[in-house]
Amino acid sequence: MTHAPQGDASLLPPDHVITIFGADGNLARREILPALWHLAKEGFMPADFRVVGVGLKDMTTEDFVEFAGRAVDAFSSTDLTSPQWEEFTAKMVYVGHKFEPGATDQVAEAVRSARSALSEDARLLFHLAVPPTMFVPITNAIGESGLAGDARAIYEKPYGSDAGSSRELNRSVHEVFHESQVFRIDHFLGQETVQNILVLRFANGMFEPVWDRNHIDHVQIQVLEEIDIETRAGFYEPMGALKDMLVTHLFQVLSIVAMEPPSSINSKALIAEKTKVFQAMLPLEAQDVVRGQYGGYRDTEGVSKESGTETFIACRLFIDNWRWAGIPFYLRTGKALKQTATRVTLAFKKPPRKMFDSMPQDGFGHDHLTLELGRNEGIAVSFLAKKPGPTISLGPARMEFHYDSFESELIGPYERLILDALMGDRTLFTSAEGVERAWEAVAKTLENPPELHEYERGSWGPPEADTLIEPHEWHLPTARPGTTENRRTRS
Repeated sequence: MTHAPQGDASLLPPDHVITIFGADGNLARREILPALWHLAKEGFMPADFRVVGVGLKDMTTEDFVEFAGRAVDAFSSTDLTSPQWEEFTAKMVYVGHKFEPGATDQVAEAVRSARSALSEDARLLFHLAVPPTMFVPITNAIGESGLAGDARAIYEKPYGSDAGSSRELNRSVHEVFHESQVFRIDHFLGQETVQNILVLRFANGMFEPVWDRNHIDHVQIQVLEEIDIETRAGFYEPMGALKDMLVTHLFQVLSIVAMEPPSSINSKALIAEKTKVFQAMLPLEAQDVVRGQYGGYRDTEGVSKESGTETFIACRLFIDNWRWAGIPFYLRTGKALKQTATRVTLAFKKPPRKMFDSMPQDGFGHDHLTLELGRNEGIAVSFLAKKPGPTISLGPARMEFHYDSFESELIGPYERLILDALMGDRTLFTSAEGVERAWEAVAKTLENPPELHEYERGSWGPPEADTLIEPHEWHLPTARPGTTENRRTRS
């Protein structure tokens, strides 16, 4: 979790050659190139660096610079007319080439040339923003070229498609890179509020003592999206919500919520504790999973008319350790839903006896702590309080904290994670064992997928997901304690 003050060269990464595979792709356009520019603009990049873009498109370096400019113009609010932009793009070069065994010379030469323009001590960072099928060929090519050495490599999700493929991928990667050189990126872990879970729990005496099965009734983790799959059928159809979201984003957030206190805030200790969560996670059973598909999905270009791919998944899982035994964790994610939101909710147990006649009997019902991880990042605590007046009448109260202008708007999750990779800080990245255990937890669901339920666009998903969480209710994005908006909404 590197946070280098602007202008403090002693805390900046060393000189680097950053090689992006898939530099002409959508991920580079939307996330990586804008992130690198934002880091440079804010003064977080190395004192000197080079960016080598590798892609299949036949482009010149000038074309690549224009491509980067259009990307930043579309996904950033910054001004590209400044001398700083010209200085940034002067450090870029593009190679239109397949980087694979037997065809490495052109790219390897470009990387070595860029490194020689810096210094002998300049580090190499490879960012694989490519389909997972290309991870092994590119990794082998890096090893064949002799560029692995002390280099680091960022791998995008999904890291494998099941437990077997994940293990095989780890084996292949470890033939070229040591685990300490591998950075499996999940941009959810770069969000400020996700990191703030650690601070909230371990730096505040009021929370950690009650962060367990004795005080928590259940936990909800939700990633809800209004958008459908848009033009991503080629990627989404073989993946689905389970592989694309559940076993990656939601499980990784869960590992931070459920982890034991680490011995210190360093990458080794934190990764070890997150991995223990996956080791204690019980396998998902059929009765613990609800799969859904929004109406009209099969009419999307590139989608089979008989597609069994889920665009929605909800599950109930348990972590079998001393802290969480018997406490359900409810996770759900889906496309084409009523509202976009990413949130974690910890619902506290009710008091052992009812002292007040006016305590609410319906609605969400529990005192709860909510962590908003998407739009309007922040933390909210909801509870009951006495209404003003001569009698004791209870009503909902809420305290909120928001990251309005807490930091530069240019430093987002991708910026933070790329910076950490440049610094060699693996705190917010996933381990080989953690990824494999996550896949093992969903192995039964992958082998025998439960029934697929259709749901309407603009709904909260299939009604069966409401049944799954009973007698509890999903904490909806528009919800406020004690209001009718808190009631479950069925499609």
